[in-house]
Amino acid sequence: MPTAPQNTDELYDVLQENQRRPYGRARTVAAEELAEAAERFEDPLALVRTLFELQEAYTYGSEPRKSPVVFARLLTLFDEQPDVFTDRLRHLLFWRFKWVANSLRALPEIPLTSLRQWLTEMRGRYEKAGLGLQPYYAQTYQLAAHLGEDTAPAYELWAARTRTPFSDCEACEICERALHHLEGDDARALRTWEPVLDGKESCQEEPARSLSYALLPLLRTGDTDRARELHLAGYRGCRRNPSMAGEVGRHLEFCALTGNEARGLELLAENRVLFSEVDSPLDQFDFLTGVEVLLRRVESLGHGELPAAGYPGRTWTVAGLCAEVRERADDLAARFDARNGTTAHADRRKARLDRAPLLDALELTLRTRSLDDLSPVAPAAAPRAHKAPAVPDTLPELIARARELDEQGHPDAQPCWDRLHTLVAARDYTHPEDPAVGPLVRLRADLVSDEAAGAAHRDDDAKAAALYEEAAVLYETAELPGDAAVAHAAAALARTEADGEAADAEEKAEGLTAGHARVVRLHEETPGLTPCQEGRLLRLRASALCLRAQLSRSEEHLAAAAAEVEQLHTFATRHELAVQISGAVLLRAGTQALSGDLPAALTELDAHLDRLRRHGPAWHLSRTLGLRGRFQMGVRDAQAAYAELSEAVRVAAEWPARVSDTASLHGDLAEVCMHLGRPEEALRHLTRSAELDLRQGKRTDAYCTYSNAAQLSLDLGRVEDSIALLDSVLAERDIAAGELDDRLTAQLRLNRARALHAGEDLKAATTEFVALAAESADWDDDPGSHAMIAAETAVLLGEAGDFDRAAEAVGQALAAHARAPRYEQLSNALRELARLQAEQQGADGLPDALARLADADRIADEARAAGYEPHGRSLETALAYEHGRVHAYAGQYEDSLTALEKALGGLGEPGPENAGEWAECVRLAGVVEGIYLERTAPALARLDTAIPRLTALGHTEETESLTALATRLRDEE
Repeated sequence: MPTAPQNTDELYDVLQENQRRPYGRARTVAAEELAEAAERFEDPLALVRTLFELQEAYTYGSEPRKSPVVFARLLTLFDEQPDVFTDRLRHLLFWRFKWVANSLRALPEIPLTSLRQWLTEMRGRYEKAGLGLQPYYAQTYQLAAHLGEDTAPAYELWAARTRTPFSDCEACEICERALHHLEGDDARALRTWEPVLDGKESCQEEPARSLSYALLPLLRTGDTDRARELHLAGYRGCRRNPSMAGEVGRHLEFCALTGNEARGLELLAENRVLFSEVDSPLDQFDFLTGVEVLLRRVESLGHGELPAAGYPGRTWTVAGLCAEVRERADDLAARFDARNGTTAHADRRKARLDRAPLLDALELTLRTRSLDDLSPVAPAAAPRAHKAPAVPDTLPELIARARELDEQGHPDAQPCWDRLHTLVAARDYTHPEDPAVGPLVRLRADLVSDEAAGAAHRDDDAKAAALYEEAAVLYETAELPGDAAVAHAAAALARTEADGEAADAEEKAEGLTAGHARVVRLHEETPGLTPCQEGRLLRLRASALCLRAQLSRSEEHLAAAAAEVEQLHTFATRHELAVQISGAVLLRAGTQALSGDLPAALTELDAHLDRLRRHGPAWHLSRTLGLRGRFQMGVRDAQAAYAELSEAVRVAAEWPARVSDTASLHGDLAEVCMHLGRPEEALRHLTRSAELDLRQGKRTDAYCTYSNAAQLSLDLGRVEDSIALLDSVLAERDIAAGELDDRLTAQLRLNRARALHAGEDLKAATTEFVALAAESADWDDDPGSHAMIAAETAVLLGEAGDFDRAAEAVGQALAAHARAPRYEQLSNALRELARLQAEQQGADGLPDALARLADADRIADEARAAGYEPHGRSLETALAYEHGRVHAYAGQYEDSLTALEKALGGLGEPGPENAGEWAECVRLAGVVEGIYLERTAPALARLDTAIPRLTALGHTEETESLTALATRLRDEE
């Protein structure tokens, strides 16, 4: 706490604020300080309340050693001053006898006799207070289950008794009964769990606890889809929670047994905090055993040297952490069994560790990754139909082969360059004395040029420009002016691209004009160019003008680009430069498409495909097929585009992804699939595209694509998939370290917050929205985005009933809207917030709700004055409808009906675009008029007129609610 409370009122305010925090060290420390502060006030009730809060913080913060100490103090206060305890506090006191029993069981240093003595104390206190003993027998059973002996009679003594107000909640008792049946009867256990797994019963710990235990039984009974679904939902409910470390361990075990070892390691990294923050030995035991199942599996697959997240203070490999975890978990099992006089914990541990994988592979998330993907070394490429010849053994042969293939633009040059990078970087490298190889400075220039090409492929244009310039200087030192000119030219265009990132289209076009001029000068002023060097310079010239034409679309620029392309094609044909010929044809088709002649572009590519299949270069096939697919989309033939792009992806698999740009092909296929109404397939192509970009180092492109995939997943109703995908992406090292563009990171977080909201995790969604609203308030260059985020934040706060903070968020949204209008988003948010306040607070909330609607009315006026056209119904009509709802919630039915009549007038006649809204407006008017105002006859007349009008238009579905209301009104007449 910044400052200690000076009186009990301040104490209670801070106490209430602390109760909104998540469980963990921050909440626990604050609770300790509050209890210490309460000691200074002569108010025993304040002390009692802070002690209850402290015990709760210890219990759910996984600090079982401290919870019983606090409870002992509470019990003493109850014995000495029972009148201080209200009925609610007395109920809490007797309820938490169970908490103490659970805490004592979790501590192997507490003798078994002390555990039994505590249960005896609990029974005596319950009997003295006249309370039923079912909770006592429940604790007796849980102790028996912990010991692994006499469980059957203990279960019967508990399960046969009637529940009392002090019994554990239904969800927790269901879990205990299911775990009892789990020993040998998966099906019965799952039937018992059904109310919790279906979400009908829940509490602080459930359903997360039950979900973690049900995963393996579901797999053993063949319900893999349900297991996948519950893993995603259940893990989200327990991750990074010290009091649910055992549940996290079971999710790690589930990953290990379903071929998802890589995901298991990712989840382990996300839960690294559990190694240091879990103080409960029993929770440690459960967690570490699950961790060891995962690590043993990874090690058995030959990946023991992979990095792993473990205990703080050092770095760990899988093998090293596994050994450490094994030693600690074995010790815990031995301590529990020594205390209990049984072998139950060692036996349970052995059973988990000896369990064989249940499935070779189960796709758990949209982002399926292998252990190879987690290796610090680049993952092995998938087998390809094209096999590169073996890299030459001798240095002269290797250097000559790399240069020869590089001149041809052949992908097989890359393995040679990769090998040379490794050899030259070695401290003992000795350059061959061979005139054919040339001096070391030339080889260094070649290698720097290769690095520049890699940077350009990753769209890191600034780095590519710098590396190309470095290579040019080295070539000049080696007295190779032609190679230097090509490197200078590549640097010029890369610099133009880098400088144009923040420029508008006109400025970019000007930059490309200057870049082209620079390349032309280099071409004209460099003597002794070889055909290959001249072909590359002509290709750079043509590329610059084609990019400029793409930006401006002007006839002058298109004509200049076409002329440059023809010059390249003529030169390349004369000198039989196959790669440059192909490049010229692709550029020519591109200029034809930009000119609006897509049929000519398709015809050009048809002929080119025939040439490529006969004469090569074969690695240009996928690029040509991909371009044909994009042009087919341009002529609105999605089916043909799908066929072309699918073939392009198949052909691309034969070559390295860097050459065939497979990521872009998958991205284009995703777009085509959406046009064909195949969103699930589109989702697969999006995630594949993103993963390929990530492997190629194009991280920004990858994260943008992942963001789109997450949104599509959410649109498809796959909420947990969306959340899991975004969780995985946000855990990437560069994002976690704050190295990614902050706006892109914010977009990923915003998508996740919306997914959490869709998944009905209002608390987590609101927390993220509040944080994003605070951060986006500093975006002076983008107030519109802040307006949108603050408006959404206000709605979520309204859903949570926190209308004071919602009003603050609305104020921020309106202030940002004044700088960058977001008419529709702000109007929608204000109307929804008004509805929430009237719905939750009734007449008491009407003044504030009407104030929100007044703001929405002002925004509608502004939008009309600005000529803004909303995407759906008019803002005025929507506002009138909301006035109707708000007044109805507040009991102002005449005003409500008047507003709804106005809304119907604004909607006009029902039609294809507004039938649903029109029907809902009629329905609500009928409810207000017929039920609340008890004017049955006019309400029925309204409905009887509307139903046949909708039916005649074919909107029978919209009539169902109206027909049901009319039937109800007639029945009540």
